Amino acid sequence: MLSICSKGIDRMSEERRAFIERVTNETRIQIALSLDGGQIGIKDSILRNADNNNQVAKQATGSQVIDIHTGVGFLDHMIHALVKHAGWSLVLECVGDLHIDDHHTTEDCGIALGQAFKEALGAVRGIKRFGTGFAPLDEALSRAVVDISNRPFAVVDLALKRERIGDLSAEMIPHFLESFAGAAHITLHVDCLKGFNDHHRSESAFKALAVALKEAISSNGTNDVPSTKGVLI
Repeated sequence: MLSICSKGIDRMSEERRAFIERVTNETRIQIALSLDGGQIGIKDSILRNADNNNQVAKQATGSQVIDIHTGVGFLDHMIHALVKHAGWSLVLECVGDLHIDDHHTTEDCGIALGQAFKEALGAVRGIKRFGTGFAPLDEALSRAVVDISNRPFAVVDLALKRERIGDLSAEMIPHFLESFAGAAHITLHVDCLKGFNDHHRSESAFKALAVALKEAISSNGTNDVPSTKGVLI
């Protein structure tokens, strides 16, 4: 059973916002997202023991609210890095079948975040559309290039060597990015150019993607559709 409920973009403010509920037999996810930062929250939490969850991926400043609970610590850490450096505010709650493994939780969080991104962005007009980002973390350096294209495609090459990073299967790291790109309807290329520490390689990739997305959805000074076709739907 798949149930998706979207309450849409918040037209009461100038911020680009969305609230997504995604429920399947494998996961239950709630996401509140603002692409322009600011104060956000989820009224009715689905987490039974929120105070007992890992608080590493929780941060509140004057410009951002970030609170991520996927049940997988390293996944929380990667999403936190993405959101922080993209300038978004995000509250993400997931209750998944982690007694099986981390696959459904990671994949479905990527899908739900992509759906929220697409809805919060709204009509693709007045933005730069393309974005490029480079981000180092110590010896690691990653590059990300995105196109807000309505053409879902992802090429991810991180060349990770470890089987797991923390409590997350390494193979699920590129799969999260692929799932996000597919649901967001964007074209995404992410590769790690150098580095030997898999934690550093992964984190630099998420930070590079954040930089690229921040550029791609920034204003181009017009209200035009950034396409020779005249439409991106």
